[in-house]
Amino acid sequence: MQDKFELAGGSIIGREHLRLSKNNQDAYYWVNFESATIAVVCDGCGSGTHSEVGAKIGARLVVEAILRNLSQDRLSTEFWQGVHQDLLHSLGMIAVSLGRELVQVVKEYLLFTIIGAVIFPQETALFAIGDGVFALNGEVIPIPHFPDNAPPYLGYGLISDILSHMKLVDCQFCVHRQLPTPEVQSILIGTDGVEDLIAVADRFLPGKSDRVGEIAQYWEDDNYFDNPYFLTRRLALINHTSIKPDWETRYLKKQNGLLPDDTTLVVIRNREEEGVMEGRREGGK
Repeated sequence: MQDKFELAGGSIIGREHLRLSKNNQDAYYWVNFESATIAVVCDGCGSGTHSEVGAKIGARLVVEAILRNLSQDRLSTEFWQGVHQDLLHSLGMIAVSLGRELVQVVKEYLLFTIIGAVIFPQETALFAIGDGVFALNGEVIPIPHFPDNAPPYLGYGLISDILSHMKLVDCQFCVHRQLPTPEVQSILIGTDGVEDLIAVADRFLPGKSDRVGEIAQYWEDDNYFDNPYFLTRRLALINHTSIKPDWETRYLKKQNGLLPDDTTLVVIRNREEEGVMEGRREGGK
């Protein structure tokens, strides 16, 4: 699909995570091959001590599991079941390798949500385990929040027997949209921080006279696809803390960044040009 679709991605640490000296717990990864275009964003569990580790590993694991399970370019129930089992196997091997007590390892390192898009020549699907945001052909599709802000995590499948006394939500893949690939014009996948990005569209950038702008800019503006760093730089401007002197009061005027949570998105759009080189891209550093 590399001759039909182009991608751009970016990630920024949230204002609150920065205040608490936490890492960016989001990550993204994609592949754009002749046979498939696959993109994934992951959001590590906020209470996990090192959940950014799971998010970064998880984004790659999901994409590679989908590639391993390619068979007939069909996004069937059996396909998603195969991907799910493949992922649990890979994640389980990592958990065992990290040692110590399994539940502790999973809780500290391996809990993350998954939001993704897979494009085959005939079919396209938007899928998730957990919460986040999709946009398809200009329509924003938020995933409803889970009770008590407790989304399902793939990693729960590793400890479900141990935690059988807990009420755990289903951690299977949910396909939110599926459609013929020729109908795909643009796709956005994002962590739940993108909800804040959408909400501040009319706000001014901290310390500047320009507004944040509508979410559509990320799949409409060529700059995001021409420069691989442009999207992250834009998010950095939105979340920049501006401190300037107020000459009337003779005090410093502070404007905080507008994104409290880590914010990560990948955009995909159909294009007329051909000949993009085969490649992989990851982020969320």
